[in-house]
Amino acid sequence: MSVAPQPIRLSPTGKFITVVVIIALAVLLLVNVQSILSPFIAAAIFSYLFNPLISWLNRRTGVHRAVWIFALYGLIGLLLYWLVRFLVPIITQQYADLTSQIPAIFDTIARQIQAQPRDDPFGIGVDLGRIEEELLGFASEIGRRIPETVPHLVFSAVETILLFVTFLLVTFYGLLRGPEIVESIYQLVPAPYQAEIRGLGGQIDRILSGYVRGTLLLIPIMAFLTYIVLRFLGVRYALVIAIATGVLETIPLIGPWTAAGIAMAVAFFQGVTPFGWSPLTLVVVVGICYFVLRMLEDNFIIPYVVGHAVEMHPVLVIFAILSGGALAGPFGLLVAIPVAAIVQLLLRYCYRKLVDAPPDLEPPPAPPVAEAEPALERPVERSPELAGGRTTPLAPRGEQQRT
Repeated sequence: MSVAPQPIRLSPTGKFITVVVIIALAVLLLVNVQSILSPFIAAAIFSYLFNPLISWLNRRTGVHRAVWIFALYGLIGLLLYWLVRFLVPIITQQYADLTSQIPAIFDTIARQIQAQPRDDPFGIGVDLGRIEEELLGFASEIGRRIPETVPHLVFSAVETILLFVTFLLVTFYGLLRGPEIVESIYQLVPAPYQAEIRGLGGQIDRILSGYVRGTLLLIPIMAFLTYIVLRFLGVRYALVIAIATGVLETIPLIGPWTAAGIAMAVAFFQGVTPFGWSPLTLVVVVGICYFVLRMLEDNFIIPYVVGHAVEMHPVLVIFAILSGGALAGPFGLLVAIPVAAIVQLLLRYCYRKLVDAPPDLEPPPAPPVAEAEPALERPVERSPELAGGRTTPLAPRGEQQRT
């Protein structure tokens, strides 16, 4: 007796268990291979940033995507060569000088503390000598750790090269097949729900593209403006401080204050001031300049460069920054705002689903389709029964038979 074959069908409980097991295995795999994830994450970010440019060039010129990808690699290579050839020596020299000045700065602070009166009128009992020891110990620890990192960098050179080659290969594939990869992800969604998911994906893309691309433009703009101001005021290590300011500006709330504090501290302890100013006057002017640049950034640069892609309450911004720093360190500080904005969007979407409200989504972008060929006109025949010689189109074969 033969048994008819039947496909295996999972019950709702079986489907749920399968999904949970797959997610658990995926998380376990990512946790165990996290040391090699950096080139893949960097390649995904790089591909996402430059895929619109490659697609636009491909549409405008008709040249294959691979050609434009190699051209992009060449342009970035020339830019990196220029940076290494001209800017890196200056940055390295200023960074070394600034690092060597850190013990002197702490020594100056210690001498100023020692010069203060030791009276304790309130009976608080602050041990200034202990504070001095901690500051000097911190400075010596920085000076000790910097040389220790050099052998580690030398031994990891081969690994860095391999990871960089992996980054190039993965990025090339991501840029070459970017639209197809995105479309294949959407095709995993059942057909009746694809339009809604495309709308949700469009809003996520708007948040990420508006924030990430705008922020990457904000870094060189603020670094350039800060360098001009610091150079005019005669602040030492202006290039290093300007680059650090541009990077720190990507961290809301905390970054600008940190950048201003670094510049003001260097201006106060550099020992040389322009225009015959006192160190305190130079510090005040530097602080005012940073405040003006911040106002310029908030009112002109961000609205036109970054836009209003991320709309979040200030309290939520603070919570996101602190959470990102606690979970992922410096990288968490950089990505905290866009990730929090996406989570806010998804939570709003889930809430509308829970209360059976219509989704508040933008219309999905129309998928690219090939141009349709012109439809063939149906032949017409002249009906002899109709007066005046009017023409009527031929009816389909089925209708002719019914007639």
